[in-house]
Amino acid sequence: MASNPAAPEAPFVPSQRSSETEDGKIPTFGFGSRRTDEGPWEEWNPSADTTRPVRGRHRVGKQRGGGGLARSSTVLGVGVIAAVGGAGMATAQTGKPPVSISIPDLPSVGSPFAGDDDSDAEPQGSPNALSSVGVTSEETEQGTSDAGEALRARIILQAEQQKDQAEAKVQQAAQDAAAKKAAAEAAQVKREAAAKAAAAKKKAAEEAAAKLEAARLAELAKQYTLPTSSYTITSTFGQAGSLWSSGYHTGLDFAAPTGTPLKAVHTGTITEAGWSGSYGYRTILTLEDGTEIWYAHQSSINVSVGQKVNTGDVIGRVGATGNVTGAHLHMEVHTSSSDTAGIDPMAWLRSMGLNP
Repeated sequence: MASNPAAPEAPFVPSQRSSETEDGKIPTFGFGSRRTDEGPWEEWNPSADTTRPVRGRHRVGKQRGGGGLARSSTVLGVGVIAAVGGAGMATAQTGKPPVSISIPDLPSVGSPFAGDDDSDAEPQGSPNALSSVGVTSEETEQGTSDAGEALRARIILQAEQQKDQAEAKVQQAAQDAAAKKAAAEAAQVKREAAAKAAAAKKKAAEEAAAKLEAARLAELAKQYTLPTSSYTITSTFGQAGSLWSSGYHTGLDFAAPTGTPLKAVHTGTITEAGWSGSYGYRTILTLEDGTEIWYAHQSSINVSVGQKVNTGDVIGRVGATGNVTGAHLHMEVHTSSSDTAGIDPMAWLRSMGLNP
């Protein structure tokens, strides 16, 4: 195992004494030959001044590694003792300025003792970080593999998250579409229900109106009646033919045997009764609203002008007088707003709830 390089030699001073002393020893910390004017040598005793921390360029190189730190501290202690000793000897000399002593930087110093094992010291400038000390190549490969697996797991997780997000968007879109469809269907159902309700309401209103109309016609039927019974309709209003002087038929013909009773269709007043040329014997019944009912071709007249009659009263009998081809009742209806031709008697009777 690599060891720290040897410490550099102490700087050489030309005046350093190299001769042996009388007892056969070479001075260790003294520099230069002994001067006669220096006086006698004194034994060095540590004092407050000499034990004070020395300031100056006594720097020790930064140590690396765990084991080297302890050994470098030992060397540093030796160097400090040497520096302190030199400073004490320089202070003991009189008449001369003190000599500045500096120790070179020690980047890495081995153990000063022969018995110390230097095999555990890490070489200076080792590229291995303390965190990686003791890590085998298999563990390094395992760490690289773990990093790859972590990256792969992260990529897979990101892909799964993106897939989940896409599926969530699709699901949300489907839910929105379903909700929109459900809302549209609900609106359609609501519209259909409203339409059905409106139709039912309209139908109910129509049925109610029809019911009211039926009730009104039933009431009118009690107030109005057909002019005769046991009859046959032979000619209707507006029918064309040469038999009529106007070129078309102006009334409604009820064919019935001669002598069949003729009745007042409604309450009114007799305004005319007698012979009327081509109409034969004719009776005119004027109702309260001014409508005139003409009864023509009668065989006999049972009322007189100015007489008040009620619904169903007999006012005459069927005959064949005037311009006719057979016994029948020729009925005409004239309103105050109609012309001389009158209106359709069939329609008027039906409006009164009657069905000839």
